[in-house]
Amino acid sequence: MCGRFALTLPTDAVAGWFGATEITAQWEQPRYNICPTQDIPVAVLHEGARHLVPMRWGFLPKWYKTPSDGPLLINARAETIAEKPAFREAVRSRRCLIPADGFYEWHREKGKGKEPWYIYASEDPLMAFAGIWQVWTGADGQRSVTCAMVTTQAGADIAEVHHREPVTVKPENFGLWLGEEGKGAATLMQSADPSYFARHRVGLEVNSGRVEGPQLREPLAD
Repeated sequence: MCGRFALTLPTDAVAGWFGATEITAQWEQPRYNICPTQDIPVAVLHEGARHLVPMRWGFLPKWYKTPSDGPLLINARAETIAEKPAFREAVRSRRCLIPADGFYEWHREKGKGKEPWYIYASEDPLMAFAGIWQVWTGADGQRSVTCAMVTTQAGADIAEVHHREPVTVKPENFGLWLGEEGKGAATLMQSADPSYFARHRVGLEVNSGRVEGPQLREPLAD
């Protein structure tokens, strides 16, 4: 599961990385503690061009009458995404990419509480999480564009912290995931190479979704 992440690069840098030509997602400040239900920037393919748009992190199935009508779906499991009624249509035709500097995960050690870790790409300034999206309209006419991250069983490196990891898509595969290059996106839904991620422990301050700032991802002193 991925329940928090960071995105601190400016809008133009993220748009350039995706090759997005239309930009409606904007953020003025670095975001070190992005939480579910917040709006996040997402890259999608629309009319042959890549767009960077805002979406609510928390996928809402069409049958939800209100945003709280069922469980909050921030992640979709790669192993079952093509079968689940909530996700199967989206994974076929509405895939997206979610930019992040890194993400937080919590590990429980015997005799201790959950300890947060910050996980990021070892060589790249950005990562792209595989995602799916959905336009949801509530019973009262409320409309929201929502998304979820695709996760898979963690590779050996991340499994030491948590048993799941977000599916990461490399730039050379952006077109395949977004649907520009035909079929075959399912082949990308696997754990990253063991050397892809780096990680370090961080302080408990990140446990609160109300806290922001660069100190959240600073390595915890031994």
